[in-house]
Amino acid sequence: MFAVIKTGGKQYRVAANDEFTIERIAGEAGDSVSFAEVLMVGSTIGAPFVAGATVTAEIVEQTRGPKVISFKKRRRQNSKRTRGHRQDLTLVRIGEILTDGQAPTAKAKAATTEGAAEAGADEAPQAAKPKAARKPKAEAAEATEN
Repeated sequence: MFAVIKTGGKQYRVAANDEFTIERIAGEAGDSVSFAEVLMVGSTIGAPFVAGATVTAEIVEQTRGPKVISFKKRRRQNSKRTRGHRQDLTLVRIGEILTDGQAPTAKAKAATTEGAAEAGADEAPQAAKPKAARKPKAEAAEATEN
C-alpha cells in the first residue's frame, strides 16, 4: 500500500520502509513523527485530506543539502555579488500507513516512548550545570597542558 503525504509545501508518494529527505522538521535522530496531511491512500483520494489517515515515520538523521551558489555580475559596472545557500533537510524512514483512525502498533509506540525517555534523561544533567561552573576554553587548554 502507498500514500501521498504533504509536508514542507511538497507532496511525496511513500510506502512502508521508504527513506527520503524532506524539509527540516523538529526532532532528533530516532524520534517518531506522524504526518496527518495525507492526500491519498491506495485508491482513496481525499478532499483535500483522507479522513482518519496518518503516516508514521522515524527521523533517521538531520542533514543539509548541497551548497548552491548564486553569482550575479553586471557587465562593465564593476558590480558583482556572490551568495551561497545550503538547505536544512531531514532524512526520514516511513514506518506505517494508518487508516480509519487506527493507532500505531506497539513497536512504533515503544520507539516513541524510548526516544522521549532518552531525551528527558539527557536534558536533566545539562540543565543542572550552571554557566559559572564551566571553565572557559583557555583555562581548559592550560589544564590539559599541565
